Amino acid sequence: MIIGNITTMSGFLLIGFSDIHELQILHAFLFLVMYLLSLAGNLIIIIITTLDQHLQSPMYYFLKHLSLLDLSFISVTVPQSVNNALMDDGYISHAQCILQVFFFTSLAWAELAILTVMSYDRYAAICFPLHYEVIMHPCKCKWAVTAVWLSASISGILFTIATFSVTFCRTTVIHQFFCDVPQLIKLSCSNDYLRVVGVAAFMSLMAFICFTSIVLSYIHIFSTVLRIPSAGGRAKTFSTCLPHLFVVSFFVSTAIFEFLKPTSDSPTVFDLMIFVFYTVIPPTLNPIIYSLRNEVMKEAFRNLVLGGKFTRK
Repeated sequence: MIIGNITTMSGFLLIGFSDIHELQILHAFLFLVMYLLSLAGNLIIIIITTLDQHLQSPMYYFLKHLSLLDLSFISVTVPQSVNNALMDDGYISHAQCILQVFFFTSLAWAELAILTVMSYDRYAAICFPLHYEVIMHPCKCKWAVTAVWLSASISGILFTIATFSVTFCRTTVIHQFFCDVPQLIKLSCSNDYLRVVGVAAFMSLMAFICFTSIVLSYIHIFSTVLRIPSAGGRAKTFSTCLPHLFVVSFFVSTAIFEFLKPTSDSPTVFDLMIFVFYTVIPPTLNPIIYSLRNEVMKEAFRNLVLGGKFTRK
């Protein structure tokens, strides 16, 4: 891969996992496998939660939107990375980079927002079962999802405008497999990147509020579950909460680690793997995690695979 006089390029050069062609092919193969698994798993969840009448509760309505977000989130970075690795060319145009930043930041925020809404749904279902249908009325659920997508768009617009108002006056090499905002900021040699810091600080505050809401929801959930006298009742309740808790923990912990880790001019393999755990693994694992302990989901999946009939209205 020849870098040459990159300052004359209208776009950016993505430096992925390795300059060795064989390792690039391996990276492309692994990313492609994970992408196809994510594509299949999330599409299956979207289909069965749309067609099966047993999966029309708010929990599955939010899960359907989480799967749509996962599918979109992984599609922002992985196909471009696979193409670059196969072509042995890390070039990405300025317009493509802008779109990547917008959709990546939008969908990352939307993931956290929908996980927060899902934790509130579990809190309402377990702590206020008699009022659940009123609290999580279908109209309120639609408004909640609308708020998730709207806030995601606002987040993406703020990050994109702030990031690309920066003057890039260094060699336009990005040490990442996609257009990562911290790596883009390192290309600035003036103080105009402070706008991005301001946006990041505001979104970090909002993310902290979401995370606090999730933690408080689960504190109330666990205190309620432990008072259930029936062991079977506790197990059934945990079966709907533990997958969500695992997804939240994995997504938030990797995001926090990535946020706190200093940005390096020459990232190590460990740094790049953290990005993979943050951007690629969650959309691939979420369909498996949510389906593994859910008998209704498994039955709906069997009906889809074996050609059985879904229950309808």
